[in-house]
Amino acid sequence: MNITLAWGTRVSPEFRDTVVSICKGFGWTPNHASWLMSCMAFESGETFSPSVRNAAGSGAVGLIQFMPETAADLRVDINVLASLTAEKQLAWVEAYFYPYASRITTLSDMYMAILLPRYVGQPEESILFSGGVSYRENSGLDNNHDGMITKAEATAKVQAKYDKGMTLIETVEW
Repeated sequence: MNITLAWGTRVSPEFRDTVVSICKGFGWTPNHASWLMSCMAFESGETFSPSVRNAAGSGAVGLIQFMPETAADLRVDINVLASLTAEKQLAWVEAYFYPYASRITTLSDMYMAILLPRYVGQPEESILFSGGVSYRENSGLDNNHDGMITKAEATAKVQAKYDKGMTLIETVEW
């Protein structure tokens, strides 16, 4: 069966095939593949670069903006992750998603696995940030500027990447 993959025109055939393989391995649907691509587009500033660094200086790097602590938990150095090809870094993306895979049923759950994993499976109106440093660091996600960021608000920019990515599709074998 052939499917359309969001952002498929922006990555190599090997990258696309690996994304499909990851999704199939987790028992995910074709939708999950486009969600994953959209999350990586958002996190990497549409570059799909394994070496792209977080502009805010958090130390995060790569396709899903691996934090140094996250890399350490995966037993890989952040600089090693940055030195990989995009196709090779996908193995670490897969390893990262493994503990959450069975609970990801929506685009917002996919993004929460990256941003705040404890909110995977939680309602869209769940408040992620309200006040404090965490809110300030993520205030760009507060769409209605009410001082609180919900799961739905946090996902809105990723949804926009999904919508854009669906104009840059590639047909792949599922």
